[in-house]
Amino acid sequence: MMGTPSGRMRQTILEWLKDPAAHFPAHHRRDPVERGVTARAVAVKLGVPRRTALAHLDFLTRLGVLRTRRVCCRTYYRRDEIRIAEVARMFEKGW
Repeated sequence: MMGTPSGRMRQTILEWLKDPAAHFPAHHRRDPVERGVTARAVAVKLGVPRRTALAHLDFLTRLGVLRTRRVCCRTYYRRDEIRIAEVARMFEKGW
């Protein structure tokens, strides 16, 4: 996953979501740390179409390293730190 160009994009997304307040501006008094970040915000930051960002976010969600939260018609993405730590331990043990 991390060796391909899209893997670098996914890794970048995960890094940004580690500290979303530093990378994504708060909109309408909504804290990106508390609520999460939309696919549109990720797409704008990456400079890619929303569909491309959404494909990467969906992949990371299916892996279990991102959690989603639906508010009205928007989906917000946040890191799942517990799952990321589990995956890191599996790689350390020599999966």
